[in-house]
Amino acid sequence: MKFKYIFLSVLFLGLMACETDVENPGATYPDAYLDIDSGDADFSTYVAMGESITSGFSDNSLFAAAQMNSYPNIMAGVMSMAGGGEFTQPYVSDNVGGINVGGQQFWGPRAYFDGAGPALVSGSITTEATSVEAGPYSNMAMPLAAAITYVAPGVGSMEGLMAGLANPWFVRTASSNGATMVGDAMMQQPTFVTLVPGNDFANYALFGASGLPFGPLELNGPTGMLAGVVGTIQALSSTVPNGVITTLPDPTNTATYNTVPYNSIPLSAEFAGLLNSALAPPYNGGLAAAQAAGLISADEVALRTLNAVVGNNPVLIEDEDLTDLSALGLPSIRLATANDKINLFALPNLGTVPDPSNPLGIWGVTIPAPDWAVLTANEITEVQTKVAAGNAAIAASIPSGWALFDLAALYNDVVTTGVSEDSFNMTGDLVFGGFFSLDGYTPTSRGSALIAKRMMEAIDATWGSNLSDAGLDIGQYPTNYPNGL
Repeated sequence: MKFKYIFLSVLFLGLMACETDVENPGATYPDAYLDIDSGDADFSTYVAMGESITSGFSDNSLFAAAQMNSYPNIMAGVMSMAGGGEFTQPYVSDNVGGINVGGQQFWGPRAYFDGAGPALVSGSITTEATSVEAGPYSNMAMPLAAAITYVAPGVGSMEGLMAGLANPWFVRTASSNGATMVGDAMMQQPTFVTLVPGNDFANYALFGASGLPFGPLELNGPTGMLAGVVGTIQALSSTVPNGVITTLPDPTNTATYNTVPYNSIPLSAEFAGLLNSALAPPYNGGLAAAQAAGLISADEVALRTLNAVVGNNPVLIEDEDLTDLSALGLPSIRLATANDKINLFALPNLGTVPDPSNPLGIWGVTIPAPDWAVLTANEITEVQTKVAAGNAAIAASIPSGWALFDLAALYNDVVTTGVSEDSFNMTGDLVFGGFFSLDGYTPTSRGSALIAKRMMEAIDATWGSNLSDAGLDIGQYPTNYPNGL
């Protein structure tokens, strides 16, 4: 029963009629003869600090064409008209994307739109973390980087990599084994810096709001997110007179969590009958017994009761907030509701049979989707609370001479109302919305151009420059890169 493919055909029905916008990744910059002035800012040595969004990470991977159209590289092209110098980036080896560590895949290839939905490009990953191409580089952003890793020693070391404590993209590009990201940024004696504080909230959400490879997300404390943010800001502002620091988007408000419907499991009359007659009764009966014993309320019984219908059904999920009834042999599972958000990365698993010897073991139907695959209503609130607190702390940490750019607000505008720019209306829809790449969180190249345009407007307003007069047109930048690029 190939539920996955049935669902894909429904989800992407509108996409099949959508003309994909595939363009040359090398967009041209505006007329170099325009009179563009830096105002009170000095763009002679521009350095970008950040994470996935800043690095050019797009379509769930880092590849050369998207790096070319990262928002810092776009801005540097305009800044060059106002005294800006050379801007260097640590380009990966191909347009397949991904990275290997010692020949073994650490991160996979990019996605592309195949006419029905996201699919992985063909080709081999050729970027190798241990093949060092030492910097420093003007674009010091690293995919997946958390705020604390900007200042943490060992994040770019071979030893840290082998211990699973280093960022492979930084290992490949660090100026030395003991370098830090912020140290490599400062080595260049920048005159202007942009800083996106980290992937912390996005990473936290992707792990089901329950932990990360390096532990739970802590805002405070010596190893917390804000320690990394404050440490980075202090290091940069000690010698850099001007720069821009951004807020961080709310990941729960992106296409990653607003594309896959909670009720995305189509069932036939035959299979729904099988679930209701044979598979669900033992669990539902156990819930009734637990209620009779005073262990759970009637409301929780109603929430946890399993019932299949003909047609679209909710995804079966794990929920750690349910009463622990494992002593009775009852797992903490329930059917998803409209208040839950299914992770886009769960889509390839929905309706699959992991074990061919067990044809009734169907992911999201009889096998619950694990914690990472869904954000429950409580987890959504938890993530949003952390985002609000973190962004408030970031805003309070802006040093004198620096400016705050509200990247979170731009993301929110795209999702809630859409953003019109240069004859394009960008929305939060996957694929045809134009802003989100195929991972649902990082921007397309056109989305990066929008970020660059709005950030330059903020720079102009703060320092009296006129970067906006260069006439950057976001329509020059693609929203999709084809297979075989």
